[in-house]
Amino acid sequence: MFLPIVKWPKIFWASAQRKQRWYTLAGLLAFAAALGVAYSVHQPDPPQSWSDAELRAIGSLWIGALPPLPKDPTNAVADHPLAQRLGHRLFFDARLSANGAVSCATCHRPEQRFTDGLARAVGLGLGNFNTPSLVGTAYSPWQFWNGRADSLWAQAASPLENPLEHGGSRAAIARLIAADPAYARLYRNLFGPLPELPRGEPANAAEQQAATEVFVSAAKALAAYERRLLPGETRFDRYAANLLAGDFPRPPANGVETLPSDHLNRVEVEGLRLFIGQAQCMNCHNGPLFTNHEFHNTGVLPAPGALPDLGRVVGAELVRSDPLNCLGRHSVGTAKDCVELRFLRTGEDLIGARKTPSLRNLQGTAPYMHAGQLRNLGEVLDHYNRAPNAIVGHNEAKPLRLLPYQLKRLEAFLRSLDAPPATAHKWLLPP
Repeated sequence: MFLPIVKWPKIFWASAQRKQRWYTLAGLLAFAAALGVAYSVHQPDPPQSWSDAELRAIGSLWIGALPPLPKDPTNAVADHPLAQRLGHRLFFDARLSANGAVSCATCHRPEQRFTDGLARAVGLGLGNFNTPSLVGTAYSPWQFWNGRADSLWAQAASPLENPLEHGGSRAAIARLIAADPAYARLYRNLFGPLPELPRGEPANAAEQQAATEVFVSAAKALAAYERRLLPGETRFDRYAANLLAGDFPRPPANGVETLPSDHLNRVEVEGLRLFIGQAQCMNCHNGPLFTNHEFHNTGVLPAPGALPDLGRVVGAELVRSDPLNCLGRHSVGTAKDCVELRFLRTGEDLIGARKTPSLRNLQGTAPYMHAGQLRNLGEVLDHYNRAPNAIVGHNEAKPLRLLPYQLKRLEAFLRSLDAPPATAHKWLLPP
């Protein structure tokens, strides 16, 4: 619409030289208007009304739309208060590890939204993956980045035996529970008498079965505790609640914008508008947990020095063959409770695909991606804006081509999704 800025002084000077005052005035007005346009590009837009479709999208993301936590038909003690107490104790107990120094809370730190702030988890050794948050994960039908577990208790069991994490054994963990008076009492009240356990590693199938019985029961108690870790209300949620109730944000008084706890500022509001629209974030990050609980290949590079792997394709095979899955003998569910597992989706489209993480509490859970490859939100947004080709499989995302100021607005909105867990404080501390 306007001539290149380098030509404006020449036009202004020429008109002045010819003493054509109305040209001079027009030049001044055009110059001022152009400056205003350039300035406004970098400023938040004024509040705008939301369309019905946008309001529906915002309502779908609001935490008030989160349904009650679904039952776990595979775990008879999933919501038992005694199981929650036992799981709470186990979660913070480093004696469950081979060296007596690693607990579940070593990597899932309550003060960091149950993550650890590291690119890859560190237990007895350096793990292969970034530590995902446990907050709200009880809603997901799949656990781990590749979905290789189909319940919280199957997930809880895996690190206990992993040589890079706890490095423990089923027999050693079973003996710990039997030897600790508080553990033994809680166990008997929940699961009945403790079986006869081997003094060392199991020498036969009967001893192995006894150790596994206690081990799996401990994992189910851990899951009962982890089910208490639910997401809390964020500033976005308070804004959404007011918006849906018809209480639209008021304009700033005297031109000075304040930041009440139940509103988003203008930059965050425009970031929300991008999130539900042009940025296409809701293709995967939808629902009140900001995740579809599915698996997608988004072209993220492997961790430095690591080879690319097949992601969900491998995870699908592992969960199918896992004796601790929904259809296994340790599950109390029936075949009709195992729909996700029975109709599990796999195939070439899932090569390199990873589980879509929740976007709640991003501020406390950096670095990001399955191996912590991206250090901060700016790098994450830049990655999706470019959508590079995947090394294995194909990148489902397409380049967004958002401008830098739009990325800043989007990042500002994502930072409004932070809140402590909606969990009583006592559960966030060692018992």
